[in-house]
Amino acid sequence: MNEGRQSPKLIFEEKKAIKLFLWLFYIFFITYSLFWCFIIPKYTTYGDPDYAREGLGVWLYIAILALLPLSIYFCKRGNLYIVKYIILYSFIFTDIIDNLLRYFGTNKPFASGNIVELILVFFAPIFVNKNYFWTVSLAIIGKYIFLGIVLQDADVLSPIVITMILTVISFILLTRFSSYILSLNIAHEELRQKEKLALIGQMAAAIGHEIRNPLASLKGFAQLQHERYPEQSDYYPIIIQEIDRIDIIVNDLMFIGKPKGIHIEQTNMKDIIEYTISIMRQQANAQNIHIESSYTEDLPLIECDEKHLKQVFINLLKNAIEAMPDGGTIKINVQYIEESEIIVSIEDEGCGIKSEDIPNLTVPFYTTKKSGTGLGLVVTNQIIKEHNGDINMESESGKGTKVTVTLPVWQKL
Repeated sequence: MNEGRQSPKLIFEEKKAIKLFLWLFYIFFITYSLFWCFIIPKYTTYGDPDYAREGLGVWLYIAILALLPLSIYFCKRGNLYIVKYIILYSFIFTDIIDNLLRYFGTNKPFASGNIVELILVFFAPIFVNKNYFWTVSLAIIGKYIFLGIVLQDADVLSPIVITMILTVISFILLTRFSSYILSLNIAHEELRQKEKLALIGQMAAAIGHEIRNPLASLKGFAQLQHERYPEQSDYYPIIIQEIDRIDIIVNDLMFIGKPKGIHIEQTNMKDIIEYTISIMRQQANAQNIHIESSYTEDLPLIECDEKHLKQVFINLLKNAIEAMPDGGTIKINVQYIEESEIIVSIEDEGCGIKSEDIPNLTVPFYTTKKSGTGLGLVVTNQIIKEHNGDINMESESGKGTKVTVTLPVWQKL
């Protein structure tokens, strides 16, 4: 889990993981000490009855147990993510001091370690945090390397190798957990987007036709008044233009909320692009923008919905023109690649888009324009997906944007 702003659900899961971690840590720490110091020496030749009296002795257990109320305090304060680091660093530090007091300056072979190190390594994937995982692994391995150098004892190699093997196993678990959570997040985001589109669809279905009826009346009235009073021609074209703009917004809303079925037919991509250019040329000329187009020779026919693809490229070319208020050149290139795909790129010299804004451009109502609705690219993306295609945007703020649309020649719909 990322340790930044988290949803209540993730915070709840982290709290459960912290509680389980603390329970296991202290149960294994105390149980291991009891077995090693009392039970095992009594019934076998292993164990060390003097273990609890050497090194830090009882202070080792006091120090470790003192972490419990400190951890509970941070949990209650809401600082969940710091608890696991407190336990880790405190254990490593006290264990190093304990081992130095136990072995430094003696001839005793190094024979130390605690089973809670297994808990630290194997429990790390549960938190689904790579930073914490690598901190645990490197801290434990680093502890043994440090002790080996200071004590000049090669016996630390065994726990180092064992820890490395366990780290590899634990890393596999972490990778699986991370992949699983990523899949859940993607599915959740897709569901959230579908719910948003469904809401838009309900809204569009409820008011779309009701809006269109008065719009048609207003447009007809404006055109009639324009004919009756031609001397006031400065106002009526603006009224008609704004009515058409409202109608476009309603169309986008209704398409997003309730997409129409696509009608597949064989069409020449060059004809679609040329039609788009002819529609947008007047607006481009008004802004001193030159449109250049180039095509691969012998372009094949493409199976698509011609009307919908025209809408796609009108939206993209319109965006490019609006991004160039000071004029410039827009380059449109159509390529036929590997006998299976047609790639159309539209490159402008406009203001560009910030890198952090690009992933949000296909989110409904998200826009970087002052007068935008945040629906054009949503419709565009949806149409391209319906054609089993792909859209990619490359942009640099202040230097322009390049939009690349990839479409299969033969549709499998």
